[in-house]
Amino acid sequence: MKTLINPRTGMLAAMILSAGAWRLLFSSGHSPLTNFTPIGAMALFGGCYFADKWKAFIVPLLTLWLSDLLLNYFIYFHEWKWFYNGFILVYASFALMVVIGRLVKKVNFKNVLFVSVLAAVSHWVITDFGVWLEGGMYPKTVEGLITCYVAAIPYLGNMLIGNLLFGGIMFGVFELAQKKYPSLQLANA
Repeated sequence: MKTLINPRTGMLAAMILSAGAWRLLFSSGHSPLTNFTPIGAMALFGGCYFADKWKAFIVPLLTLWLSDLLLNYFIYFHEWKWFYNGFILVYASFALMVVIGRLVKKVNFKNVLFVSVLAAVSHWVITDFGVWLEGGMYPKTVEGLITCYVAAIPYLGNMLIGNLLFGGIMFGVFELAQKKYPSLQLANA
């Protein structure tokens, strides 16, 4: 009898949903730990491990969107906000993180470190360009753009630490689980 969801897909989805739940449980609005979440790691993780491209994008991005909906209602706006200013660039940066995760052919410390840094920097460049472009906080000059990027360095740092910590946990747990439970390995691996 064929199972509805294979064990690998089920565990990958459960780990990504757990990362989304972590984000919900430990988000408190704007704080010194803003951006210290597992969402960058979950995008990299999904990109790396899902064999099907559509799952690699849908599972992490849908998890991000659902957690955004709940955070927007309960923490930020106290109303159901389906989309927000900057939504497109934020989600483009996370889609790029999935692509970056898909570039990992061998999971090891060096590769996870590299993609974690690349993902954090790309998120910083893309989303803070959007803050500068769409917002009214910074003048529309080169100096204004530089000021915007400099002001966002603490968020970049938190994203990087989150990617490294949660990425290390997610990638490490799944690598160990694959060794212990061969049904979690890709069939053609």
